[in-house]
Amino acid sequence: MEILIKPILTEKMTIQGDKLNRYGFIVDPRANKLQVKTAVEQMYNVVVTDVNTINYMGKVKSRYTKAGMLVGRTNNFKKAIVTLKNGDKIDFYSNI
Repeated sequence: MEILIKPILTEKMTIQGDKLNRYGFIVDPRANKLQVKTAVEQMYNVVVTDVNTINYMGKVKSRYTKAGMLVGRTNNFKKAIVTLKNGDKIDFYSNI
């Protein structure tokens, strides 16, 4: 099971990373906080002090087409917000 799916690179998470040393990740919905903590520590070589997780339900979306109205739903996902020890940083842009 791959625990970390992708980092969240939004304006809000960038500000939290700079000010509060917190970083967001989309994670596997079956992963718990301890698994997220060890995955982040192994991948980025940092010390994690706190992990908060949020489960999101996918939104119901509809659109009108020639064939009629299509109704679907976006994917459910789990988000983890990870707080690092003071002095540790994660640079998502270093390996581009």
